Amino acid sequence: MTVRVRFAPSPTGMFHVGGARSALQNWIYAKQQGGVFVLRIEDTDAARNKPEWTEGILSALDWIGIERGSYEGPHFQSQYAGEHRAAAARLHESGRAYYCDCTREAVQARTGSQYQGYDGFCRDRGLPAGEGRALRFRTPDEGETVVVDLIRGEPTFENKLIEDFVIARGDGSPVFLLANVVDDMAMGITHVIRAEEHLPNTPKQQLLWDALGVKPPIWAHVPVVVNEKRQKLSKRRDKVALEAFRDEGYLAEAMRNYLMLLGWAPSGDREIVPWSVIEEEYRLEEVNPSPAFFDEKKLRAFNGEYIRALSVEEFVEACRPWLTGTGTIAPPPWQPEEFDADAFAAVAPLAQTRIALLSEIVPNVDFLFLDAPLIDEAAWAKAMKEGSAELLDAATAAFEALESWDAETLKSTLEAVGAERGLKLGKAQAPVRVAVTGRTVGLPLFESLEVLGRERVLSRLRAARVRLV
Repeated sequence: MTVRVRFAPSPTGMFHVGGARSALQNWIYAKQQGGVFVLRIEDTDAARNKPEWTEGILSALDWIGIERGSYEGPHFQSQYAGEHRAAAARLHESGRAYYCDCTREAVQARTGSQYQGYDGFCRDRGLPAGEGRALRFRTPDEGETVVVDLIRGEPTFENKLIEDFVIARGDGSPVFLLANVVDDMAMGITHVIRAEEHLPNTPKQQLLWDALGVKPPIWAHVPVVVNEKRQKLSKRRDKVALEAFRDEGYLAEAMRNYLMLLGWAPSGDREIVPWSVIEEEYRLEEVNPSPAFFDEKKLRAFNGEYIRALSVEEFVEACRPWLTGTGTIAPPPWQPEEFDADAFAAVAPLAQTRIALLSEIVPNVDFLFLDAPLIDEAAWAKAMKEGSAELLDAATAAFEALESWDAETLKSTLEAVGAERGLKLGKAQAPVRVAVTGRTVGLPLFESLEVLGRERVLSRLRAARVRLV
């Protein structure tokens, strides 16, 4: 048997990090088993589907290493509408499904409860197909449905507690439960690896597989991804869009390493490991079934480690979208012609050790490429205390007199200026840093002054002095 797994997202919004985690788990399992990864776009919700969301899914998968051309598909669920309707007709003809015209209000009136499920009222009425009549699957009255799950063992469901569920709407269109099963049959899916939230649907889907005379796939329900309050990650409440993390400056390698740790861990006391190690060591049956906490602070720390592991050349190239702007990343505050690649290359090793996200490169280096620094008013107020004007005057005069313009000379010069006023270097350099860069924190000051150059540094010190008048 050739293992065939599928990833089946809906093109109705941004790409969820939980979906990315499931895609990676399917991808690795298929590779380990010498199998096939199938991408299926479940696009039957015509009111919410947009072509750009489909492209977003494809580009997001590209980003995390599941590249176009390396898998089967994408297939589109809408292309299988005929198979869906044919399956519904077979179930009806075999007596495994029946038509029902009950409204929710009628069911509630009969049962006296808004929480009780469907009561089987139309089971034996023999209604033909008709407008407004849904098709319901007739669940067995006795016995159990056992779901064999690689992660959760053998969850068992009493059939009598499973209501006769709808498989086709009143207009004949199939619901998710049936369409999903028929698609998996048509595509020869052998293993369904998906999020835990789908587990309650599994006994219903397994009953459909049995009723249609096909052996069900092997199931594996990976743990739900939760926030710090242990609530399931929600698009409405939480930051979950993979594209947002990408455009904020997370590296794909860091993201996919972290996503694979949501419910699983490599051998030894380690978490940051090469992808080749994950591909070799990952075992689906070792996934922890407990909810997995998506810790953005930890992800950020991961990303910082991955950034620092890059070569300087790789780091420069990785920063390029934020230095120039792209279709999804806003352009920087300087004009393209103001960017100096040599100046950036000079400070890149300093920046690489200080940022955790690639987007943070912009506020760290913008002072190099702007005519005047962008002044952070809070930083200005903190640095420009009493005596700052005199210190700036002295620093300007001392810098003007320098024959050599290098970081060590600049440091010793300002250190001497501060000492004359009873200030340690940390206190003396604060007004100079804000005057030149606009901020109280950033790259090492004296290396920054060296790269910025004598004339621009002196000009900014004088401008800051005027601002203090």
